[in-house]
Amino acid sequence: MNGKSITTTLDLVFRWITKLAFVNLLWIFFSFVGLGILGIFPATIATLGVVRSWLKGNTDVKIWSTFKQIYKQEFKYANILGWILVIAGILLYFNFIIIQQAQGEFPFVIPFLFYFVLFLYACIVIWAFPLTAHNYASVFQQLKNALILGITKIHITIILILLLFSITYFSLDYPVLLLFFTFGLLGLAWMWFTFRVFVKIFK
Repeated sequence: MNGKSITTTLDLVFRWITKLAFVNLLWIFFSFVGLGILGIFPATIATLGVVRSWLKGNTDVKIWSTFKQIYKQEFKYANILGWILVIAGILLYFNFIIIQQAQGEFPFVIPFLFYFVLFLYACIVIWAFPLTAHNYASVFQQLKNALILGITKIHITIILILLLFSITYFSLDYPVLLLFFTFGLLGLAWMWFTFRVFVKIFK
């Protein structure tokens, strides 16, 4: 590899690092703009929307204006979707506490069914947000589509659960990543795997 190729490669790597860091900072900023509880979900979908543009070949897309546009456009929808999932997650957590406190009083089938429902919930969470960034559907239909994709593409679902968990876990050991790269990397990994499926389904 000659010097020119090395310089070109380093320039490309630096530009992508800069893009990911910028998207990461935008996710943090717009989450705070929405006071956290109202900003996290639209900021997440905006991040996925920007990454989707990159994956479609629009690598020079204006990140700030695109992020802001998606954030504003999806603000209400993203919060409805997100808070439905949060409430469902809270209910699952309370059920988990009850099962734990029962200390074996429930028949074996009850914990088994609970973990099965928990897995279905994880499927929905994994697919609902990138689906929203990719195409429009009613909230109910989006949740239904997410569940179907989560089950039929179970290998990708499992890969994403492990990958997103690993990135988050690693970032907690290195807090500087949370500020500059974690959410950008999460969005890139999340959308990269799901986008390949969407391209084949939504033509």
